[in-house]
This record gives sequence, structure tokens and C-alpha cells, in this order.
Amino acid sequence: MLPESFVATNFDVAQLRTGCATCSLRELCLPVGLNDQEIEVLAEVTAHKRKVQRGGYLYRAGTKFQSLYAVKSGFLKTCILEEDGRQQVTGFHMTGELLGLDAISTELHTCDAIALEDSEVCEIPFAKLERISSIIPSLMHHFHKIMSREIVRDHDVMLLLGGMKAEERLANFLLNMSRRLAIRGYSETNFNLRMTREEIGSYLGLKLETVSRAFSKLQEEAVISVKNKHIQIHDLQRLKEKMGNSSCTT
Repeated sequence: MLPESFVATNFDVAQLRTGCATCSLRELCLPVGLNDQEIEVLAEVTAHKRKVQRGGYLYRAGTKFQSLYAVKSGFLKTCILEEDGRQQVTGFHMTGELLGLDAISTELHTCDAIALEDSEVCEIPFAKLERISSIIPSLMHHFHKIMSREIVRDHDVMLLLGGMKAEERLANFLLNMSRRLAIRGYSETNFNLRMTREEIGSYLGLKLETVSRAFSKLQEEAVISVKNKHIQIHDLQRLKEKMGNSSCTT
């Protein structure tokens, strides 16, 4: 039984459950089997929504960590500024994914988070999340699973950059985007990239010219079609074969 101080008011639980089915926070609440009262509490914590226009900052490197952010709609990138002024992209984040996990240990954001298109996020104050997690243990358990998945993803990116050729890196990147979009109910073979080729190159550790050549080669071999930022994957199996023996999933 939750303490009265944790119980939210004026929530339609049935409506909330329906909304959660398509909300980016479904990975936080639906899998852990929360009851109606617990869902009300979580809804109170995540009630604040924040819009970020294209090119706008969700947060900047060096700012104090206070909240995690779940992408409700849109697409963002995280990046750091190198000493020579270049921008190093460290990740791309779409609907249903969390940002800000890297700041938990230091209590400072280590990178910038910038919207690649008009986006909306649910702000999750971390202090409140910790507070309710002490009363809803299953929530913290699932949160730990999310953190573990992010660690594995970072590890796979390191392997990607260290052990693959340019074409293999691009194939891995496109397959990763395909898989993540498919999980969200979108087409796995027909989608638009929100990022530029230069940003892809920054993320993959490749020069812009190298990325363009890799795209051209995949297109010449009829594995994919490219029109501006639109990607059509014609042969998923051949694209997977381009990764060689690597098992990285980024």
C-alpha cells in the first residue's frame, strides 16, 4: 500500500493505461505490471512535458543533472564539443528512449542534447523517481535493465568503431535504425534519416566523403536506394551480410 502522500489525484486510470500503450514511457511502466494506484503515482512524476524545437538544446554539457528525459515524439542527438571546435556525435535518440543517464554518476551532463526535429519529451525528476522506486521496487528493477541496455549499446559502439570497415559500419548503422523503428511499429525497410551524412560520419568515426562512398556502393549493389534522407532497404539479408562476422547491434 502506498503512503497517501504519494497518491496522485484527478487521473483517469483507464485513459492513462490507453495512453501508455503508445507513449514513450511504456518501457518504464507497462512491463513492470503496476497496479492502478502505482500508475497514478508514476503519472504524477512524469506529468511535465517539454517541447524542443529543431536545433534547440534539451540540455548542455556541464549543466547540473536533475532529470531524465523520455522522448515522447521527435528525434535528438547527443554530442560533445572537441577542443578544436568539432562536434563529436555520441548517439541518436528516438521515440521511447531515455536521455540523461550518463549524468547520474557525476551529477553533471557530459554532453549536449540537441533536437534534430521538433520534439517533445517527458521530464522525469530523478529525485522523485528514486523516491517512488523505494516504494515500487519493480520500477527500479526495470530502470536498472534500461541502464544495462545502454551500457551494452555503448560497448557495441566501441566494437563497431574499432573492428569494422566503413561499409560494415554503415550497414550496421542502417540495420540498427531499421530494428529500432520496427520495434516502434514503423517500417523496417522504408524510412527517413533525421541526421545528416556528416552527423552519421561523426558518430561512426568516418569522414563525410567516406560515408557518401559507402552509401553509393550499397546503392550500386541494389542493397538500398537513397533519395536525399529517405532510405529504402531492398535486401535486409544482404545488408546483414555486409557486416561480415560482426555481431554488434549498436
